[in-house]
Amino acid sequence: MRMFGKILFILYLVVTLYAMFFSESLDRTMVSDEYRYNLVLFKEINRFWRMRHTYGWQITIMNLAGNVAFFMPFGFLLPSMSREKIVNNFVSVTLLTMVFSMLIETAQLVLKVGAFDVDDIFLNTVGGLLGYIVLKIMKLFMKNRNK
Repeated sequence: MRMFGKILFILYLVVTLYAMFFSESLDRTMVSDEYRYNLVLFKEINRFWRMRHTYGWQITIMNLAGNVAFFMPFGFLLPSMSREKIVNNFVSVTLLTMVFSMLIETAQLVLKVGAFDVDDIFLNTVGGLLGYIVLKIMKLFMKNRNK
């Protein structure tokens, strides 16, 4: 089962890197002439929420919930592939999700593909935590079912 988790995790990383850097549907193939960034927490979240009627609900949900949903597999799969306590607890999953998200955001800034956005880091981290919580709930149900 651990090997299956590792394979799924690697596939998830490949899909994530593709989506963050090469996906035409996410405008990742358009390289900007300038560095784009947001360092004010909740600025973009607030803007998307305020402009939901202008942008449309689909764009707003895709931006806010999409960042959360896209990182849920990270929080679910990371502890699934290892028995080590270092990657199998709330704090570690939080920190590792945040670091992974920061690496992606920093690479987007440096490569001028997308933008560095602290709101994305926040939403991605929430997604990783939700994935971890789903994993823990599933393990509880499986444990109780086997009794």
